[in-house]
Amino acid sequence: MRRLYFLMPDITTTHGLVEELLVSHVEEHHIHVVAKEGTPMEELPEANLMQKSDFVPAIEKGLTLGAATGLVCGLVAMALPATGLIIGGGAVLFITAAGAGVGGLMSSMVGVGLPNSRLERFDKQINAGGVLVLVDVKRTRVHEIEALVKKHHPEADIQGTEPLTPPFP
Repeated sequence: MRRLYFLMPDITTTHGLVEELLVSHVEEHHIHVVAKEGTPMEELPEANLMQKSDFVPAIEKGLTLGAATGLVCGLVAMALPATGLIIGGGAVLFITAAGAGVGGLMSSMVGVGLPNSRLERFDKQINAGGVLVLVDVKRTRVHEIEALVKKHHPEADIQGTEPLTPPFP
């Protein structure tokens, strides 16, 4: 899946774009609209906490760092002479998983309170009345959707594409 970013000049043109996307078989739960606080969204699919906050990037970092920390702690505990015979591979695996869980939990609690760092570049335009539309589509449909938007909505400012999954596992 890829996320496409379209910057629209106002809510009226955004309605037209969303309708066009729905007619083109983009499911509504794959369309997310971000507008200035207090903008009447009516039936537009408004972005939720997952799109507006740094929850997902924070949990990714927390899981990674927590697992690494847990692994190091498990290996250190295994190397200590007093506990080395007691702690085996299963315990190291458990400590690694526990570290990932705690790291993911703690970082997600922080990330949910922070604005999405990927959307910061659009703050100026959104505060000026622009509307950002995020569209999640299969990689094979990216060019089709961009061409459709260019053809039917020349007022749309195509702001690029990014993968929804992180570049590392």
